[in-house]
Amino acid sequence: MKNYNKLLYALALLRLVLPYLLQNPVYEPHRDEFLYLAEGNHVAWGFMEVPPMLSIFAWLTHLLGGGMFWIKLWPSLFGAATFIVAGKIVLSQGGRSFALWLLFLSFTFSVYLRLFFLFQPNPPEVFFWTMMVYSIIRYIQTGKNRWLYVFGVAVGLGMLSKYSVAFYTVSLLAGVLLTKYRTIFISKHFWLAALAGFIIFLPNLLWQYHHQFPVFHHMRELQQTQLQYISPLSFLSDQLLMFAPCFFVWLAGLYYVFFSRNEKRFRFAGWAYVFVIIILLIGRGKNYYALGAYPVLLAFGAYYLEHITIAKKMWRYIMMVPIFILGFVFLPLLLPIYEPAKLAAFYQKMGINKTGLLKWEDLKNHPLPQDFSDMLGWEEMTKKVAAAYRSLSPAEQQQTLIFCNNYGMAGAVNYYGRKYGLPEAYSDNASFLYWLPENKPMTNLILVTEDTDELAHDYIRFFKSAQFTDSVTNVYAREYGDFIMLAKGADERFTRFFHQKIAEDKAEMK
Repeated sequence: MKNYNKLLYALALLRLVLPYLLQNPVYEPHRDEFLYLAEGNHVAWGFMEVPPMLSIFAWLTHLLGGGMFWIKLWPSLFGAATFIVAGKIVLSQGGRSFALWLLFLSFTFSVYLRLFFLFQPNPPEVFFWTMMVYSIIRYIQTGKNRWLYVFGVAVGLGMLSKYSVAFYTVSLLAGVLLTKYRTIFISKHFWLAALAGFIIFLPNLLWQYHHQFPVFHHMRELQQTQLQYISPLSFLSDQLLMFAPCFFVWLAGLYYVFFSRNEKRFRFAGWAYVFVIIILLIGRGKNYYALGAYPVLLAFGAYYLEHITIAKKMWRYIMMVPIFILGFVFLPLLLPIYEPAKLAAFYQKMGINKTGLLKWEDLKNHPLPQDFSDMLGWEEMTKKVAAAYRSLSPAEQQQTLIFCNNYGMAGAVNYYGRKYGLPEAYSDNASFLYWLPENKPMTNLILVTEDTDELAHDYIRFFKSAQFTDSVTNVYAREYGDFIMLAKGADERFTRFFHQKIAEDKAEMK
């Protein structure tokens, strides 16, 4: 067993390092990463869109210098930790080296390669989903109550990473309820563990209450702008597509927990998967919302495929071939391993536009996947904001507000702004709404906007002059065409207009 543990940890280390070696350095932080990095400058018990856990890692990132290495370290660590927990499930079943290698390939040649390299709430969420199901597995295997407490702590910490942990918690417990292990519900240790999880989550719950539960506003906005366009068929097909090179591994795991004659103890994990998929279908969840449910299925699948090929080991090599071939084909879709122009040419040559993988939230195909385009154009934007700022005299700069129309813009300008000597940029989008200054002088305005009609809006008449000074010219960036507008010489009417707009935005949160 010690040798297999050594292999598990060696593969986890490789899993941690591999994305650093694969992603092309031309790509910048992702739009969402800028938001979560900004939250590290405003650490609190909660935010509009997410619980507080990621802000702690963002704070540490800033403390360590804020470079790309540190931004990507935390999701990579959660990826390695999730792989280790899944590997422990394999070993607890009696799995050996082939199962661990199959699990490693499933983590490498799948959507997990990208997921665990993005500084977002999803990596810790997937880890805690996996830890939750692992703790129940270990409780069933050992009968030791400590695993119930591990479950409770995992739920509590998971809820501090992403609220969708609640969906899997409900699904897991419903799955247990359908098995003979429903007796855990009459154990005092289960309820004490539940209390521990609740206490861990309580500070964020109180924060939500104090701020009139902004998460509900965020979910309504998400439903109106994105989720309503997601079809159940595309959601289900994406569950296979996200694991295309290795989909048969998790399907084997699902088969194993439901239909294995020799092992019926873990059927709850299969039911949990079914229930969480149903919940997400009803709520029109995005495809990646279900990703936390797969590590356990991949683990059981890897073990089962190893077990049934003991006498026919040639089949193991046959299984590896499609994973490697499809994996290398899919690699440029999992991480941006080439520069944008080369990547776009590759997609065109391979006909990727016919697969739906280049379709953005606007339901149109684009040269690059949306996530990759969300990693481009940000420093160019900040340079051009800095050029507009430097065109002002020192006295004018003291009276200037830098404002951005969305959190990606504001986060990027603040991230790169230190390099270009810029003051803090603001926005009324997402949690940036909470951080707006109360009494900042606003004689001049530098605005980053995607609105081509910005100069025609009524508030422009409050300024003596206003003009577009530049725009984002990177054609592969999602922010391509965004304008930098410089407006000078505002009168008091603009200040009233601005504060009224912010008050209206905040009122929508209640």
